[in-house]
Amino acid sequence: MSHLEQSFSVKFEYKIFFTSSLFDPRNTRLADFFKKQAAVSLRKIYFVIDQGVADAHPELTTNIKRYFEQHREMQLIQDILIVPGGERAKNEPELFDQIVEAVNQYGIDRHSYIAAIGGGAVLDLVGYAAAVSHRGIKHIRIPTTVLSQNDSGIGVKNGINYKGKKNFLGTFAPPNGVFNDDTFLSTLSDRDYRAGISEAIKVALIKDPEFFYWIATQTGALVKRDPETMNYLIKRCAELHLNHIGGDDPFESGSARPLDFGHWAAHKLEQLSNFEVLHGEAVAMGIALDSTYSFLKGMLAETDLQRILKVLIELGYDISNPHIQIKDLQSPILLGLSEFQEHLGGLLSITLLKEIGSGEEVHEMDQSLLIEASTYVYDATQAGAGNIHQH
Repeated sequence: MSHLEQSFSVKFEYKIFFTSSLFDPRNTRLADFFKKQAAVSLRKIYFVIDQGVADAHPELTTNIKRYFEQHREMQLIQDILIVPGGERAKNEPELFDQIVEAVNQYGIDRHSYIAAIGGGAVLDLVGYAAAVSHRGIKHIRIPTTVLSQNDSGIGVKNGINYKGKKNFLGTFAPPNGVFNDDTFLSTLSDRDYRAGISEAIKVALIKDPEFFYWIATQTGALVKRDPETMNYLIKRCAELHLNHIGGDDPFESGSARPLDFGHWAAHKLEQLSNFEVLHGEAVAMGIALDSTYSFLKGMLAETDLQRILKVLIELGYDISNPHIQIKDLQSPILLGLSEFQEHLGGLLSITLLKEIGSGEEVHEMDQSLLIEASTYVYDATQAGAGNIHQH
């Protein structure tokens, strides 16, 4: 016999909890979670917090310390690390080193936990450090933005940037638990609050028409920051993302990435704007471009396209931002196509729309049609949401 062979499968399981005031000692959700985990030794927990969250919630570190004084299921490492949020978290290698050094210094072993409180970038950084230290330390995510509560914070991906390339270093490592605390959303700026809604629109457009039509009727309530409306949006969006992760390709072995609808342009656009455009804003622009391209390609009805553009405009997205405009074949955003193909590892796979709630993979994009799509979106924004220009 010339070779040996073995195959095995690993079951991953994690829960997403929806709560308010997670670190109020009367809220036992976190303590109950730790009680249910089999204890083998003295377990420690180390917290890393996004600077923006620490600034907006100055009492947070005190509350965490008070919580673990009352709920002694875990030994809290008193030294809580505060790191810059946003793309800086993923661009500065010394932040990764700091977390790994803390693991070393405080003897955080594989039965202990690293918890991250923050937006998607901080969760990505901490998740990556947790996944590679000791080949995997237990990890808890506490997302604090709309974007991270409904998408990035609940997924299985972690990563940091390398020499300007987004998510070049990373792992697929599901967290052990995710705690969505809606009180963190109250301190977000309107811009951050709104940016994350685009991921809900994205997943609705490719997976759930009813959810899209619901969003279309709720744009006013979302702009006014009605908490109940946002809580429903986050929960449904999280559910749709989770259903996808539980499907055939959770670790993205293939090239098909339906959840990356609108993202080939978004990733490039963030880079072109030097990350001044937020991820959610860039995704909204990418959705507008790819939906319009779907229509021009004869896949999507124009009435559906206009519904989509109307929702994006009503939510205040700047979908004809100069960075996304494609005026000719030299437009920098077009480089995003080849970079996205490299990121996928070979075959270009872009999700386009056949109708609201149903996506379809294509493997090439006609660049002259993209120029036309860009012009169409620009014209639509000039006309405004109330009177979308008939092309």
